[in-house]
Amino acid sequence: MTQECFDRKGRIAARFAQLRAEGRGALMPFLEAYDPDPATSMALLRGLPGAGADLIEVGVPFSDPMADGPTVQLAGQRALKAGGSLAGALAMVRDFRREDDDTPIVLMGYFNPILSYGVESFCTEAACSGVDGLIIVDLPPEEADEVARPAREQGLDLIRLVAPTTDEKRLPQVLEGTSGFIYYIAIAGVTGTRSATQEALATAIPKLRAHTDLPIAIGFGVRTPQQAAEAVRIADGAVVASALIDTLAKSLDEKGRARPDTLRRVLDQVRELSEAVRGARVPA
Repeated sequence: MTQECFDRKGRIAARFAQLRAEGRGALMPFLEAYDPDPATSMALLRGLPGAGADLIEVGVPFSDPMADGPTVQLAGQRALKAGGSLAGALAMVRDFRREDDDTPIVLMGYFNPILSYGVESFCTEAACSGVDGLIIVDLPPEEADEVARPAREQGLDLIRLVAPTTDEKRLPQVLEGTSGFIYYIAIAGVTGTRSATQEALATAIPKLRAHTDLPIAIGFGVRTPQQAAEAVRIADGAVVASALIDTLAKSLDEKGRARPDTLRRVLDQVRELSEAVRGARVPA
């Protein structure tokens, strides 16, 4: 490869350790690479840390995103129409790393694009591009060896999804080989369709903590500042995706193009979420 290499291991662990020392939880906003176009998506990625993002989840556009609800599916369709791809997502991270060497980046996507790219090549280039962790939605632990070894060799955290339907018998198998953090899916179903109750999370997260020392981030159904604050009171991080994509989508013109205020509207929403997360554990 002739490209710059931004491989620096341990950003995710370092960020959660920093936040733990500060006594607060993490905000992890999501963006779909190339939605609605490469320039807007890149500007959004660059703007997220300043708006309060502690970690960033970057979605890789895919034609059959089975775990995603309508909002994220439409984002993926816009991104694919704009030329989005796995290679494009890696290029975005490389560009981001020229200005930010600290904010952890997690790629979220599906296995087929990685398989088409070449697993070994993907893991090498992802690490060199400055990616810190991988969430591969449709890759169960039983079939993860093909990715787990090269990811581990490149210092990439392989982040597992744990659902409300994951029973305690299966949980150790799901957690084996996991690093970085645990992504707890707050609802049974697809993204952006409904929200979990605080009571359900308050029951589920302590049970999960009994099996792992890794930080736990709650996603799927975290939409409002209040819900993000509740998530970090119970767990270690809040992932917000569909609510931000909804804001972006509503800002587009009739041809699906970004308007002058698209970036501001999304980043203002991130600031509101960040303010709620940062104040969530402050004693009354």
